[in-house]
Amino acid sequence: MSIPDFNQTIPIDHVGVEERISRLNSRSIKRESKVQALKMALNMMDLTTLEGKDSAGKVIQLCQKAKRPHPPMPDLPTVAAVCVYPSMVSLVKEQVKGTDVKVASVATAFPSGQAPLSVKLDDTRFAVSEGADEIDMVISRGAFLSGEYTKVFDEIAAIKEACGDAHLKVILETGELHTYENVRKASDLAMHAGADFIKTSTGKVSPAATQPVTLVMLEAIRDYYHETGTMIGMKPAGGIRKAKQAIQYLVLVKETLGAAWLNNKYFRFGASSLANDVLMQIVKQQTGVYQSPNYFSVD
Repeated sequence: MSIPDFNQTIPIDHVGVEERISRLNSRSIKRESKVQALKMALNMMDLTTLEGKDSAGKVIQLCQKAKRPHPPMPDLPTVAAVCVYPSMVSLVKEQVKGTDVKVASVATAFPSGQAPLSVKLDDTRFAVSEGADEIDMVISRGAFLSGEYTKVFDEIAAIKEACGDAHLKVILETGELHTYENVRKASDLAMHAGADFIKTSTGKVSPAATQPVTLVMLEAIRDYYHETGTMIGMKPAGGIRKAKQAIQYLVLVKETLGAAWLNNKYFRFGASSLANDVLMQIVKQQTGVYQSPNYFSVD
């Protein structure tokens, strides 16, 4: 497989992107399909805590919610993963043992990415040695915006090697890339360098995930699949707080990539605040009554 010339820019039809999002968002969904979509969205979530004040107690509580999102409804699926800093990985590994919940860890000087490659590699290797199944890395946005594409490519490839058997999610931090063309270029670069997933945001920069940016990234995944036969995952993260938004994203994935991507192996939501609204909507669909947000654990 040949590596593209990343100095070339693929033009993006900005108006076309916005119009497609508008058309897809206007679709109505039947009740039965809505319940199915809500449960699917729950199973695609990475519950995340990435704060300096994170404690063992907070992480354990998050793991309990990951395994049983709403105890009065034991038939609900688990979430996809719990995402923490490397120092908390071993605790999460212990808490989710024997379940389908994966252990994810941010690495590579998250969220800035402003560290030497040697530090990023050590960060990654430590998280993997502690038991991480997935690594969420950040690209060097300053290098990318300066046109140092080879440096960014080589860093991703080195981190991928350091991951060993762990899956690599590459965070583009699209809010700092400024244009759809840059988002497309960064998506292509990350996939060719070895990303298993491409991800919009750290959640620390605004804007974070948006549907237009996600569409640009999904189209990059589609084209990469047609070129290589390899399915790459997608993770919009940050700013997705309502169940209605989650369903809109699922429609976007289905219409752009197809049903094969509608599972947590290839699609994730990085939005812990989304979980309770999805749970509220599931309870409403099954009981006919809205519960207070305080009815669910706050994480």
